[in-house]
Amino acid sequence: MNLQMNKQRETCILGMMKVAMGLMGVCLAGYIVGPPLYWHLAEALPSVGRPSCPPCLCDCSSQSLLSIPEGIIFTYLFTRFNNSFTECMKHEPGMNEETEKNFTALLSEELKLREAEALESHQRADKALLEAKKMEADKCNMGMGTCEEAREKAEAALQAQREVTVMWELRARQKGWKEGIIK
Repeated sequence: MNLQMNKQRETCILGMMKVAMGLMGVCLAGYIVGPPLYWHLAEALPSVGRPSCPPCLCDCSSQSLLSIPEGIIFTYLFTRFNNSFTECMKHEPGMNEETEKNFTALLSEELKLREAEALESHQRADKALLEAKKMEADKCNMGMGTCEEAREKAEAALQAQREVTVMWELRARQKGWKEGIIK
């Protein structure tokens, strides 16, 4: 009877361990997969539930908004018409000539700023490239100097070795050695 109770306990403990391991596995998977899944759902759900902009009843001018860069339009729209203009991306019927001039002035100012930024960025890139070339040239010159010094030292060592060789050959000839005779 005691043996049977021990087996039941072991079976119960093994079952609880399996449940605990399964629960830990589910928690670990939720911990790993949860945050990315949450952000994907958070981005997808508001766009589904959000209604599109209400229909605008206005007499739009013939000016095309497609030819104007998107960033410029949004800058102008947020400052002038709050969010109503950006929702429909159309002109309001009460837009007068002065507002059109302001819009044009803002567009030209933004284009000038972007051109200046592009020019400045280009100049920085050119300067960085020039400095990189100078550093590479300096490295090359230092390498050439080091190489030249090593060549001169090698030539001096070779010349010294030749002098020693000539001296030993001279001594050997004085002692009776002749070239080509091998004992």
